[in-house]
Amino acid sequence: MPAGSKQKSWQYTAKRLTLILLGSVLYAFDLKTFVRAGALIPGGFSGLALLIQESCLRFGGFEAPYSILNYALNAVPVLICFKVIGKKFTLYSCLMIVVSSLLTDFMPSMFIEFIQLHDNLLSAVFGGLLNALAMSLCLTAGATSGGTDFIAIFFAEKYHKDTWNYIFAGNFLILAVAGFLFTLDKALYSIIFQFTTTIALSFFYRGYQQNTLFIITNKPDEIYKVIYEKTNHGGTSFKGVGHYMKTERTMLYSVVSADQVAPLITAIQNVDPDSFINVLKTETITGRFYLSPRD
Repeated sequence: MPAGSKQKSWQYTAKRLTLILLGSVLYAFDLKTFVRAGALIPGGFSGLALLIQESCLRFGGFEAPYSILNYALNAVPVLICFKVIGKKFTLYSCLMIVVSSLLTDFMPSMFIEFIQLHDNLLSAVFGGLLNALAMSLCLTAGATSGGTDFIAIFFAEKYHKDTWNYIFAGNFLILAVAGFLFTLDKALYSIIFQFTTTIALSFFYRGYQQNTLFIITNKPDEIYKVIYEKTNHGGTSFKGVGHYMKTERTMLYSVVSADQVAPLITAIQNVDPDSFINVLKTETITGRFYLSPRD
């Protein structure tokens, strides 16, 4: 490997590790403060681990370590994803799970008193925002926070099936059990927490979203080359006539990931400053769409 490539590889690895560790700290801090102060139940395996922990404390008189519960719940999905999805992706995700779980157990509880936040609605909203930020850092680093994310990615890439409805049903079941065992208001505030997380995550991380580009240009070949080199996506060209100037024009049609749009537009305008670009949000696509392989 050339020296320049090796240096870029180390820089990329250091960036991934930094983002994952920062995401782990924020994730644990969120669980230890906003979630704990509001007695909330997050979604996925984290919520299930907290529910088991709270049940052990209330009905068994002992507090089970969150880390042990979270590790046990994630064990099988980790093994499956390690074999099927990608080794580095799974190992980086395991780092997130291990660090965030240990910090959740050992981070000082004084942070709750420091924040002095005893309003459940504020805990749900700001806790959801912080949770989304932590998850987006992890996703940006090419990893996940584990749990149901492993399951969703496995079924999406192995069987091309969307399992989010089933995961939502599982989260609803967890909240229903929490409402039955404890109080209904905690379950309802937890719904606000999960809803805030979902909305904020779509804003912080757009790697799973797609945008459609309509580009009117006189340099279709040069612009197509830019699209392919920067995104690995193709394009389709249509011939048309600009009625104002009565000149023949070409329109390029391409669908790319939402986080690729801004740098791509800059590159296109460098090639053709007179190009006209229309960007539309894409709700659903079928057919072949390139996704970067997980390492």
